[in-house]
Amino acid sequence: MGFRRTGPGRPGSWDDAIVIDPPARRFPLPGGAPSRSRVVVPVVIAAAVAVLGAAPTVLGHGSVPDDPPSAISLIFGWSFEPLLALPTLAAALVWLRLVGSVNRAHPDNPVPRRRSGAFLAGLLAIAFALQSGIERYDTTLFSVHMVQHLLLTLVAAPLLVLGAPITLLLRAAGAEDRRRWILPVLHSRFLRVVAHPVVDTLLFGAVMWGTHFSPLFDHALEDRFAHDLEHLLFLVAALLFWWPALGLDPSPYRLSPPVRILYTFLQMPQNTFLAVAILYAPRVLYAHYATISAPWLPDPLTDQQLAAGIMWLGGDLLFLAVILGLVWDWSRREERDTIAAERRSDLARTSIRAREADLAGRLAGRASTTQDADAEDDADAEDDEDADAEDADAGAGHAADGALGPGEPTPGPGEPTPGPSGRFRPDRAEA
Repeated sequence: MGFRRTGPGRPGSWDDAIVIDPPARRFPLPGGAPSRSRVVVPVVIAAAVAVLGAAPTVLGHGSVPDDPPSAISLIFGWSFEPLLALPTLAAALVWLRLVGSVNRAHPDNPVPRRRSGAFLAGLLAIAFALQSGIERYDTTLFSVHMVQHLLLTLVAAPLLVLGAPITLLLRAAGAEDRRRWILPVLHSRFLRVVAHPVVDTLLFGAVMWGTHFSPLFDHALEDRFAHDLEHLLFLVAALLFWWPALGLDPSPYRLSPPVRILYTFLQMPQNTFLAVAILYAPRVLYAHYATISAPWLPDPLTDQQLAAGIMWLGGDLLFLAVILGLVWDWSRREERDTIAAERRSDLARTSIRAREADLAGRLAGRASTTQDADAEDDADAEDDEDADAEDADAGAGHAADGALGPGEPTPGPGEPTPGPSGRFRPDRAEA
């Protein structure tokens, strides 16, 4: 068992995704005007780019909040930043539009609702991590910051992958768009490298260790742009890691169910060791948390240890939940495969029995025909024998009539019979 390459035309390649061509627009817009989707999406993207360009490259995270975090402030203390809100909203709108297009074009095979639910839940997890009250305290408390990272890497990323966005894109795109734009990217050498399970495992581990034990983490706490870039790095590395693990989208490399379980399990020690390294650090790792002050703030080293505990316990529990889900999915697949194999066996046995019955019927018909023919032959033979016997009796009678002469009576018992010379001789019985 293990991962294997798949290419065009092989099961598991990009080409095995179910794709459909969207129906042609019945009433084209006059003058070749672009459709609504071709206008809305670029406008949203342009607005996001404009906001990004207008935002300063270095932004403070604001002052330390006056109150300590609570469940209410973390859940309901939302702040909508256009740089994050607009791309998230655009992704949700594009997803819903693509799903509607596929469902209308192929009503017998619509996009499963659970996939749309998973993808939208992943977007909601991103929004909750980056725009709720968690974002307000992420640069004040390392423990809250760790919750944010777990939401991005171990909640949002697997949910987005469970939505199977690549499959949806392939199904919604036209044949020309797939051939010209999408498939060349999916078949590129670069993507074959970054989609390799070993590369994904090493990349995810390198991002997690490299950011937590490098100046980038401390710098991101002071620079908003660097902080957003760090979050993007976490999300991309996590998406690449969960892509082969969950295995819904077509991929250059297919992992069998037991290998996917092992692949996910081997990433859990990396999370545990990183948490242990942070937990037993003898000093505060990030100067930012040591320099801020507020009456309600805990000791920075204590907060750092709490963050390590959250990463250790929370991260391992999330990994175990995914592993249990993979085991359950594997058992369901085995059950479905067993049922399908039994059905195939039943069909094969039924076909064999039908052929046997047909063969037995034909043999019985041939045997009956043969018996009838033999009976007719025996009857004909008996008729021939009877005819021969009758002919023999008739010949014997004619011979006797010729010996007595015409008009002579047949001698009775005790009377002399004429001999060969015509003379009468006494009967042998009397003699």
